[in-house]
Amino acid sequence: MIVFGLRDAARCFSHHAAWNLNARVSDTVWKDAGCCVSTRSMTGVRIDKWLWAARFFKTRALAARACELGRIQSNHQPAKAAREVHVGDLLQIRTEGGEFQVEVLLLSEVRGPAPIAQTLYRESEASRDLRLKAAEERKAMRSFAPAPAGRPSKRDRRRIIQFRSQRDNA
Repeated sequence: MIVFGLRDAARCFSHHAAWNLNARVSDTVWKDAGCCVSTRSMTGVRIDKWLWAARFFKTRALAARACELGRIQSNHQPAKAAREVHVGDLLQIRTEGGEFQVEVLLLSEVRGPAPIAQTLYRESEASRDLRLKAAEERKAMRSFAPAPAGRPSKRDRRRIIQFRSQRDNA
């Protein structure tokens, strides 16, 4: 199993002529010119680490919180943060950016640049289409309800407070 780390993977392969995908070397790490590739044999990675490395969430804490809230499913089962993700797993991920349905292609515990992170998974066509459609709908809705011109006046604030209190009491 190949685990990509920091820099461009293609540059890393070209820097290491002795690289052999068939050789079984455990815990070998080459570092040269800012790249990092490890051949450590991995069978699984914690799902919160993988989501963070694949750049679905900015921090591992946010990824773990999403798991706690049931926003992450692995193979149609709710996933806890400590659950291991394996190559070939199907994940459903709900974030602020939309709902993703992805297949895990590679494992990584290290957060790298976005082009490398995108090689860790493959998003389904249906998921991509739904996200684009939802984004277009949100964009269209903005034109129907323009934002107010400025701050609410004192009278407006009183109306807002009154409305919220009625809503909470109902």
